[in-house]
Amino acid sequence: MQPAGDFFTEPAAADVVKLASGERPRFWVTIDTEEDFDWTAPFARTGYRLTSVPALAACQSYFEQAQVCPIYLVDWPIVADDRAVGILGEGQANGTCDIGAQLHPWVTPPHDEDVSAHNSYAGNLPLALQRAKMAMLRDTIAERFGTAPTVYRAGRYGLGFETATMLAELGFLCDTSVRSGFDYRAGHGPDYRNARLEPWWVDTTAGAVLEVPVTTVFGGLLGRAGRRVYHHIARNGTRAGAALARLGIVERIALTPEGIPAERARKAIDIAVDRGLPVLNFSFHSPSLQPGNTPYVRSDADLDRFYRWWDAVLDHLARRGVEPTTSTGILALAERTQTRP
Repeated sequence: MQPAGDFFTEPAAADVVKLASGERPRFWVTIDTEEDFDWTAPFARTGYRLTSVPALAACQSYFEQAQVCPIYLVDWPIVADDRAVGILGEGQANGTCDIGAQLHPWVTPPHDEDVSAHNSYAGNLPLALQRAKMAMLRDTIAERFGTAPTVYRAGRYGLGFETATMLAELGFLCDTSVRSGFDYRAGHGPDYRNARLEPWWVDTTAGAVLEVPVTTVFGGLLGRAGRRVYHHIARNGTRAGAALARLGIVERIALTPEGIPAERARKAIDIAVDRGLPVLNFSFHSPSLQPGNTPYVRSDADLDRFYRWWDAVLDHLARRGVEPTTSTGILALAERTQTRP
């Protein structure tokens, strides 16, 4: 079989990771750990803030007490900040968190491209520049944290057709950039509408990389068949998609505390578990840990609700017998259950 070499080609059945008979799914907490910036403003190399960095300590403390080992997918401004390295490095050293890489190309050297919405997706950049930015981020994380990252997320989920090969060449073992059920083509980004929810292996000429997509399920009366209906109707605007959800026909539910109420997240967990997904991949952005940085946490009350969301979700996961895992655990699961020759 010729290596597919990209994250957009439908994988062969043997490359899709499945649970063994009687095996329970796991959950993974992935955090886009990044600078604070205005999401509605044009992209810029400068002018961002790092005021949310101290809040990483409270976040890490919360997950330590919950006995959950999150992975912080750090980008260039975070890696350059001594406070962030101190907070996250301590957790990494005592085994209570992992460190991965997240590439925001507009703030990551070398700065050889124009800053634009199109170029905010790393996969749209020239191949040599993509690789140079990836290598720079990888090497600096290794220098600052003492260990080279093996997990990657493209900022804005901006994978390209050549990303998998470059990741394998740079020593990455796992990618978690695919946001199944979402379409970013209107803003020059990728189309993940039909992407799988199960992890799968991508074979490249430089080796294999495991894709662990961010989890989004479709619920409602139409069940799994609702995905196609949702995308057909929602292309007319977000209001159309919201109307489908209100009517109970179909709703798209991402596993994130950002904009998804806890009761809907619990419903999504049930759907994912009943479907037999091996890994439930939760995600959020670190600026949401401080009020005023994102649309999801504007006040102290919002921040309290953010953590109460996790209380409710972690409790429900425990009730469903879904235990936390790490990238190491996911890779071990994928190797153990694979049916590839």
